[in-house]
Amino acid sequence: MVRERLSAVSTRYPVLWRAVAAIVAGLLLFGSFPPRPWWFLAPLGITVLALVVRGSGRLRAGFGYGFLAGLAFFVPLLPWTGIYVGPLPWLALSTVCAVYIGLFGLMARLVGRLPGWPLWVALAWATAEWVRSSFPFGGFPWGRLAFGQADGWFLSLASIGGAPLVSFAVALTGTGAAALILAALSTRAGQSATGSVGVREENEDSIEDGGAEVEEPAAERAASAPADQHRATRIALVTAAVTLVLMPIAGLILGATLPDPDQGDRTITVAAIQGSVPRLGLDFNSQRRAVLDNHVRRTKELARAVEAGQAKKPDVVIWPENSSDIDPLRNADAAALITEASEQIGAPILVGAVLVNSDRTTTNSVIVWNGAAGPGERHDKKIIQPFGEYLPMRSFFRLFSEYADRAGYFVPGHGDGVVHADGIPIGVATCYEVAFDRAFEDAMRAGAQLLTVPTNNATFGDSEMTYQQLAMSRIRAVEHGRALVVAATSGVSAIIGADGSVRQESPQFVPAALVADLPLRTSNTVATLVGPAPERVFVALTVVAMVAALRRGRSAGGAKKTDRKVLKAEIVG
Repeated sequence: MVRERLSAVSTRYPVLWRAVAAIVAGLLLFGSFPPRPWWFLAPLGITVLALVVRGSGRLRAGFGYGFLAGLAFFVPLLPWTGIYVGPLPWLALSTVCAVYIGLFGLMARLVGRLPGWPLWVALAWATAEWVRSSFPFGGFPWGRLAFGQADGWFLSLASIGGAPLVSFAVALTGTGAAALILAALSTRAGQSATGSVGVREENEDSIEDGGAEVEEPAAERAASAPADQHRATRIALVTAAVTLVLMPIAGLILGATLPDPDQGDRTITVAAIQGSVPRLGLDFNSQRRAVLDNHVRRTKELARAVEAGQAKKPDVVIWPENSSDIDPLRNADAAALITEASEQIGAPILVGAVLVNSDRTTTNSVIVWNGAAGPGERHDKKIIQPFGEYLPMRSFFRLFSEYADRAGYFVPGHGDGVVHADGIPIGVATCYEVAFDRAFEDAMRAGAQLLTVPTNNATFGDSEMTYQQLAMSRIRAVEHGRALVVAATSGVSAIIGADGSVRQESPQFVPAALVADLPLRTSNTVATLVGPAPERVFVALTVVAMVAALRRGRSAGGAKKTDRKVLKAEIVG
């Protein structure tokens, strides 16, 4: 009874039914992201979305359903972007991101008409993620399917093709499940239709031939047609089932090949310092000296613990982004404090600092500070955050928010992303950079043997942002086969193994020091070697599929027009 009612509603109100299903799909995608460990909701969300957007209707309908799913996904995923600046930036960003899911819906409706459509629709998802991660203003990769899979079966695939392959694998699993559902429904419908057709044909034969047997060719064709249909349906079922299980099984098998998190070419001791901040929010920087003092104090506490034999002496210490918003290259007091901390701990410190340039712009930098020797190599953040660290079209956006003038005047840096601390090559991706595939690519080519993500999450309060970013760091560790250190001002700081496991983790909003022995490695994963190649292949194949679908549609349209002309001629004749 319930099934019949649902069927009646979906038949009578198809647009409403699909719209509701699209929203459910978006909520399932959101549910797969940290801090929730429900990674398996992502392929389920893609399954529902694929069933909604695939069809023979207008392309704009596919866009509309995708856009609805995108809103249901991004609005609950990104509220941290508006915690201290109001809902307008949050809702505007969520809406823009939803447009890209709408683009996926449009592409899926187009390529979903091709044979082997689960593959093409999964590729369309990967392509939509690439577009969103690239345009405009350098892109916004937050919310890629891969970043919800740090606890899932697909994680190990990052070592082969990075985040793009993980996202594609999740999407392909979802579209495979959708194809399996459709094939199963087709089988049931075919069985019902075969029975009724068989009865109808028997009755018609009896009427026309007085019960006599129908002569050969027609009877054979009638008998063979259902058999052919059953065979095709069985093939579709098997193909869909294989597509569904292929990527999860591959991920599980590859999991056994990930490096031992304790093994490497040699081992060093690393400390991550979380000094915490006086208060959360955009105004925490008004107490810049207090933030610096907190990190100096916690480092000195660690030094005393080392001297007392309660902690192991680190070879390198990592401070978070913005741990010294007082420029230590211009301010003698800040420089003296950092020097003192480095001398007491007896190791170089990677200091997250805001440096003021001669033209009054600023750079978000990580400086290697080695005791009395002072500052050495530095990484200037290359991928800076639009609408935060800088504001494109500032005069325009000032019309919409009073916070526009609070956006920074940061400029991007250059370089390969590697700094050397006592000869140890460390790849750095500062905060926002970790979301981008290219952030660590240059560093790995330059020989990074350890990775770090200094970050400042105090500006996003007690939100899910820090857990979402931590998951990205876990993906990067597996992608490049390196141990990774996350140092956060207010948490969560973490030590991550090359297999993506979280070895240590700090609580939020309290001072902390994480000390761990970490292996250095010089070997490279397949993902590191191939770089962006998998994603480029995905995009190229999607373009080929879209061209093929358009040509196929035109051919079909031409054939229909010809059939109508022939029919009209016969009627007139």
